[in-house]
Amino acid sequence: MNEIEDEPKDVIQLKFEKLSLDEVAALVISPCCGAVSFFVGTTRNNFEGKKVVQLEYEAYTTMAEAEAKKICKDIRVKWPSVKHIAIHHRLGLVPISEASVIVAISSPHRAESLNALQYCINTLKATVPIWKKEVYEEDSSWKENKECFWIKGEK
Repeated sequence: MNEIEDEPKDVIQLKFEKLSLDEVAALVISPCCGAVSFFVGTTRNNFEGKKVVQLEYEAYTTMAEAEAKKICKDIRVKWPSVKHIAIHHRLGLVPISEASVIVAISSPHRAESLNALQYCINTLKATVPIWKKEVYEEDSSWKENKECFWIKGEK
């Protein structure tokens, strides 16, 4: 593969199917990059002393994809050497230990991919309209994402 065939790409997917780390990795691995950084957010089995059974995600899909594209553009301004960005977020029911979100970023060197990765997941949680409901053994609760800019503005 030569440099021309490996043009930078951003891949954003919101989907109901189980997320695959291998699939996301294949989107960002590049012969011109020595670093690929990943974040995988999974469903944990507890929250504040309650047993979590599963999570459920909903999104305003059109707006969520547009906001994710803005994050990719911002990353490319802040870290111009970033090669590929993949953001996959699951919608619907997500059982314990399964991935809700996978973010992967490649760059020639680790500092850029790691910094861009942290920026990406933090900004995604703060700006992208994806909502999470925690389903417990006895009840459920839609979770307020304390990082969301629209929540901060109300307080």
